[in-house]
Amino acid sequence: MMNRIIAGITAALLAGAAPMAAPVTANATELVIYHTWSAPPEVAALNVLKKNLEAKGHTWTDIAIPHDTGSNVNLMNLVAGGNPPNLFMESNPGVYRDLTKQGFGRPLTDFFKEHGYPDKYPDAVAHSMVVDDKVIKVPTALHIDGMVYYNMDVAKKIGVDPAAWTSLDQMFADFDKIKAAGIIPLAVGGQQWQVGYLTHALAATIGGPDFFNRIYGEKPDPAVFDTPEFKQIFEYLRKFQQAADMGSANREWNLTTNLVITGKALMQIHGDWMKGEWLAAGKTAGKDFGCIQIPGAKAVVATVDSWGLLGGQPADKDKAELDFASIVVDPNVQAEFATAKGSTPVRLDAPQDSLDACSKEVLKILADPKHQVQNPHAISDADWENSIWDVVFNFWSDPNMSVDDAISKIKENYQTILG
Repeated sequence: MMNRIIAGITAALLAGAAPMAAPVTANATELVIYHTWSAPPEVAALNVLKKNLEAKGHTWTDIAIPHDTGSNVNLMNLVAGGNPPNLFMESNPGVYRDLTKQGFGRPLTDFFKEHGYPDKYPDAVAHSMVVDDKVIKVPTALHIDGMVYYNMDVAKKIGVDPAAWTSLDQMFADFDKIKAAGIIPLAVGGQQWQVGYLTHALAATIGGPDFFNRIYGEKPDPAVFDTPEFKQIFEYLRKFQQAADMGSANREWNLTTNLVITGKALMQIHGDWMKGEWLAAGKTAGKDFGCIQIPGAKAVVATVDSWGLLGGQPADKDKAELDFASIVVDPNVQAEFATAKGSTPVRLDAPQDSLDACSKEVLKILADPKHQVQNPHAISDADWENSIWDVVFNFWSDPNMSVDDAISKIKENYQTILG
């Protein structure tokens, strides 16, 4: 059904697309924007959207709750409190279902039909927009979760070539050589969400799309927990944990990236929003740093940061929200936004001269629909995903916890939440 609705919207595009530009709003409409970004490249990217929104005559008011603060003030808290934002950064389908039940859903199928966007997106992006057969999200940034970013100068001095690795085992085999040169082989940020992201990146790498979706899909298959591939996820997690440096505990991702930028570590495996930190440091993709998928990956996980629009609003608010949506998906804005954030444009027709070597590599990887899966945030039951995070972080934090113990806890959680 999801494929059919995407195909239907694309057919509407082929019949004729509407112009991208929207007229400047005569009277300023205040829009309250909820997001979870706080790193400098993230803020710079948001300012691209803010600038363009204000050019249409609207005003932008922030509600910023950075995701790593531990705050429990989330979108649904704001809705329950009677102060919902007009626009919100959210990927989880369950949130959109809850909003629809409360009368705040804002389907965008007609909007995208009118503007003719869907065939301009990679497969993972197009599918991420849909919840229960309706287009309801506005994609804004594209990343691969498990990319290897490495310092090219350090690699040359040590005499290793990450681009030549064809498996995780080949990668780990070079660690002794890297350590002997006084360099941290792999910079790791030991926070729960970072370990969680590494886990689902490994699931895609080791098992491919079908295996991944049996764990993180809408209907997980408990038989997957007894497969050799599932056991390998934890075996590799332990190798990553043992390779982490002493300062990794609770270290933020961007501080971890800085270890690689400054040459203290060779590489980092994380979401390729890392690129924003490299660019902010004045570094150039393909010259100062390289970026590859995890060696031997059978699939990659695509994160699509997306915006939702609050439904049930007066006509002026609704129009202003749609003005915001048209800004987000404009190919020229996409190019500027991606350059600021360090992401890849979600639109395939964004100006190509703005794409650096890493964005080109991301698009090359995502050219194969069979080599990509969606971030669990976009497809998984939130309680189920959180339970996996709890187990893998406990496993990471306790070197004495066995692989079998971790898998037993996963099975127990499945029965409690989904059984």
